[in-house]
Amino acid sequence: MGERRPMIAGNWKMYKTGEEAKDTAKQLVELVKEVKNTDIMIAPAFTSLASVFQAVKGSNVALGAQNLFWETQGAYTGEISPMMVKDAGCTHVILGHSERRQYFSETDESVNKKIKAAIENNLIPVFCVGETEAQRDSKETFSVLDKQIQIGLKGFSVKSLERLVVAYEPVWAIGTGKTATREQAQEVHAFIRNLLEKMFGLDLSDGIRILYGGSVKPENISELMALKDVDGALVGGASLTARTFADIVTFK
Repeated sequence: MGERRPMIAGNWKMYKTGEEAKDTAKQLVELVKEVKNTDIMIAPAFTSLASVFQAVKGSNVALGAQNLFWETQGAYTGEISPMMVKDAGCTHVILGHSERRQYFSETDESVNKKIKAAIENNLIPVFCVGETEAQRDSKETFSVLDKQIQIGLKGFSVKSLERLVVAYEPVWAIGTGKTATREQAQEVHAFIRNLLEKMFGLDLSDGIRILYGGSVKPENISELMALKDVDGALVGGASLTARTFADIVTFK
């Protein structure tokens, strides 16, 4: 894997009240406190960020938001700015998740603006890309990813993307119990890395971490992590229990 440091991120989606989130975070901090060589991040709902920050502050568990809006402030009812996300204690933000694209009309263009806002505010963007089952069945996987990445990262300098994290999530494998085969995952991760090399050069593509997301569990994490171009995981359901998520983080 060269110099790339593994990263395991938990996306808590729309689960857990503030108190529940804080309790889970406290348990997690205790379970992973010995972990040295892996970046760990959890992304609770907006309403839990401040309380979870109290639980993870000073630990090796970083805090992420599940989204942000690209303006710094203004008349945008219901939205959260990059500064608000930072103020709550976040260092990371998940952007372009397939559920945001599917249910909330996010486009490659809006994701591009959000990545720009995250970078300008010194937040680490976890940029999600992936194809649906219909797109995979129609052999469109690579053209879909090509478009999502070309538009999502349009207009950025190499320097600005140094901390970017990419997450490949085959939409057909999210919460379905299906996982891409080792070959499918490696093939797509290698495609993404090659595309990043064409766009931004070898130094960037070689250093960028590409996470796999799609029904990741303690049972399949080590075989995914053994793949040359898989540098970590974006974990959904299995991140909601501290013990299960800790088992994924500490995979052998």
